Amino acid sequence: MVTAIVMVQAERQRIPETAEALAGVPGVREVYSVTGEWDIVAILKLSRYEDLDDVVTAGLRRVEGITRTQTMLAFRTYNEALLDQGFGVGLDEGQQQR
Repeated sequence: MVTAIVMVQAERQRIPETAEALAGVPGVREVYSVTGEWDIVAILKLSRYEDLDDVVTAGLRRVEGITRTQTMLAFRTYNEALLDQGFGVGLDEGQQQR
């Protein structure tokens, strides 16, 4: 399994629509709106490395509203239960979504 993290800058007024469109691209497993230099992060899970070009070039780049992307490939996955806890930092237990 190949995991890629795609950082996305989008037209400010189109961020929600762009994120929704990204979530519908085959191979995109998760999409997050984020703070900072990037507007959206998309997590891709692909069965083959060769699929990366199809998803990023043919899929993501056709989504309207994207102005810039940066793609990173993951080398290794660490304990997913511990990674999930990181997204709840600063939230009360009742606010955390699972």
